[in-house]
Amino acid sequence: MDTGTFRGIITGILIIAFIGLTLWAYSKRRKKDFDEAKNLPFADEDDMPANRDTSASRETDSRHDRGDRNT
Repeated sequence: MDTGTFRGIITGILIIAFIGLTLWAYSKRRKKDFDEAKNLPFADEDDMPANRDTSASRETDSRHDRGDRNT
């Protein structure tokens, strides 16, 4: 078995893996799981305190706007 044959076999395996992963990701059985996952960032919004301290993030933003690199 020469190098070209080996590379061809690896390429074929990778193509089959890609097609399998694509079919898995777009299958109707996975839709419910992916719909739940896409809403995860919004799941804890009710648990956040109303008076959250954002002064640190504002300070970082203002330093970024001025171009300061050192803290």
